[in-house]
Amino acid sequence: MTLKAGQRVVLAADTRLTDSAEVAGVVLGFLSLAAGIGGTVEQVVGHEDAGDDVREYERLKSLLDSFGREMPPESRRQLEEKVGALEPAWTAFQERTPRVSVRVRFDNGFVLDGAHEDLFVPA
Repeated sequence: MTLKAGQRVVLAADTRLTDSAEVAGVVLGFLSLAAGIGGTVEQVVGHEDAGDDVREYERLKSLLDSFGREMPPESRRQLEEKVGALEPAWTAFQERTPRVSVRVRFDNGFVLDGAHEDLFVPA
C-alpha cells in the first residue's frame, strides 16, 4: 500500500511512542496513541537502502551498456565479470520492498513523523 500526501488515514493499531520514563525513582509514564485515531498524511518519504555493491553494479552496468561495444575485448570481458559478480546483490536489492515512512498530522494536533506506512490504513 502506498499512501499519498493529503490522504486521510487512521492508525491501524495502538501504538506506543515512548517507553516509561523514570526520574529520581518515580515512573512518569509513557505516551501511546489509540487505534482508530484519524489524521492526514503530510509527507511520504521512500527510503532506498542501496549498499555499496548495488551502487557499484549500477555504475558498472551503465558503463558496460553505454560503452561496451567500443571497448577492447579484454576490457569488456573484465567489466562483464565484475558486473556478473555484483549481480546477486542487485537482484536481492530489486526483490526487497522499499521502506516508506510518512508524516501524519492527527486531528488532535499530534504529529507523527518517520512512521512506517503500515501503521496506517486509509480512512
